[in-house]
Amino acid sequence: MSLRILLSCGEPSGDLYAGALTRELKACDPSAEVSGLGGPSLAAAGGVLLEDYRGLAVTGLTEALAKVPRSYATIRRLTDAARRARPHALVAVDFPDFNFPLARRVKRLGIPVIYYISPQIWAWRAGRIATIREIADRVLVIFPFEETIYREAGVPVEFVGHPLIDLAAPSAPRGEFLRARGLAPEAPTVALLPGSRPNEVARILPTLVAAAGLIRQRVPAAQFLIARAAGLEDRLYEAARSGADAPVTMVEGETDAILASADVALTASGTATVQTALHDTPMVIVYRLSPLTYRIGRRLVRLESVGMVNLIAGEKIVPELIQDAFTPEAVAREAIALITDAGRAATVREGLARVRARLGGPGASRRAARAIIEAATCASSSRS
Repeated sequence: MSLRILLSCGEPSGDLYAGALTRELKACDPSAEVSGLGGPSLAAAGGVLLEDYRGLAVTGLTEALAKVPRSYATIRRLTDAARRARPHALVAVDFPDFNFPLARRVKRLGIPVIYYISPQIWAWRAGRIATIREIADRVLVIFPFEETIYREAGVPVEFVGHPLIDLAAPSAPRGEFLRARGLAPEAPTVALLPGSRPNEVARILPTLVAAAGLIRQRVPAAQFLIARAAGLEDRLYEAARSGADAPVTMVEGETDAILASADVALTASGTATVQTALHDTPMVIVYRLSPLTYRIGRRLVRLESVGMVNLIAGEKIVPELIQDAFTPEAVAREAIALITDAGRAATVREGLARVRARLGGPGASRRAARAIIEAATCASSSRS
């Protein structure tokens, strides 16, 4: 009988990981059928999209309220699909505000739940571990320190490593990539990564563009590349066209090549910081939420750092400019220091090397696929 997996992911990084996971599931079991909530990466890997996540993903507590009606309609449709198809397992990829209620409903149908890339309970809302213990038959984590947290909480857990290690590969060497876009390989190159969700780009990109102008005043040869997220409206990037005091080049779908070609990255907090570390690129981490979301979030977050690379390192190896601290002047000051001070850049790269060493070796998606097949097969045997 073919292995049937219902998969649910709700943002670009989750879709990227879901695509890699689906390819490995099909490599391990060519008859495997994967369907569910995802996006272009899942579809390209051979998964069947029952629903497209795009339009559901936002950041912030208040921003998420507008998505509640659509989210619950999607949960109902996926639950109905699980009731009809009886998959061997639901694989939930991060996206807890959606996947928690979905997992509860699917688990009531007697279908096991495997949580892959678990929520960051170690950073905020630690009480969510009780929900994960309730809904998850197994948790597959991508950071080594997470394994201890779940094991001590009595949750079946396995560290599989970070899938980006296999996925973060540039399409071309620096010289070739920059020359193809009319840029000089020898010039200081700054990458701007304003995020992948509409509300992120709207709040972050204008400040990054303003910072680029200030950087250009101090480093006249500097050139700038914007990593544009796929599927977002042109209007979100208008600041790069009309408000730039420095010329910027916008590139879509080539984030790894941009990062591999950059001397410094100005990046929104999130998965992109790990991606940047994998390319050994010094960075400045930035972020901005709505004022209300930020005030609420400050009461829930338990950590001083929010940048993933700093959390993995256990120390602040790269600067973080969050909310009111995120100004064009502050971003430019940190970026200029990394461009002009070789010693400081080298120190950051030493820290990034420690981060990479803690992410596990290659093959994370394959290990996750094997763990999912094992868990689904065991659950199926026990039900029969």
